[in-house]
Amino acid sequence: MSGINKVILVGRLGAKPESKETANGLGARFSLATSESYTSKATNQKVEKTEWHNVVVWGKLAEIVIQYLDKGSQVYIEGKIETQKYQDKTGQDKYITKIVLNGFNSKLEMLDSKPSNDQRVPVPQPGRSPQVDNSQLRDLGSDGQSITPVAKDEFDDDIPF
Repeated sequence: MSGINKVILVGRLGAKPESKETANGLGARFSLATSESYTSKATNQKVEKTEWHNVVVWGKLAEIVIQYLDKGSQVYIEGKIETQKYQDKTGQDKYITKIVLNGFNSKLEMLDSKPSNDQRVPVPQPGRSPQVDNSQLRDLGSDGQSITPVAKDEFDDDIPF
């Protein structure tokens, strides 16, 4: 029986992703910080612990990472753990563990918005409903015609999803 090698992380990039073209195609790598906080029983102070993860992305996801992610970007990733053995300059064995996103079983979601001049819908703030002025929104359908968004409370449909 096979095992399962799946990692799910939510964190922030420590630096702008680096890209590299290899024989296997385009790749990107970056460091991802995940943090947790707790209150120390000994000091009753809040303690934050940060773990750093090496992430390697291949294929189409690598193109997206290079184009859209930057230092501080928050992402959700699903991938697998790989450990590589190598020798340092002194000949001593070293190991590096990385999270690899490659193929159909990998996933990357950008959790914060990229600011742009063409931003169509404001990002809603937690606990507040967004106020969208439909007159300023414009999008084009597949036939090139303008599409005007409809507010959720104005939409009447019997489709159950």
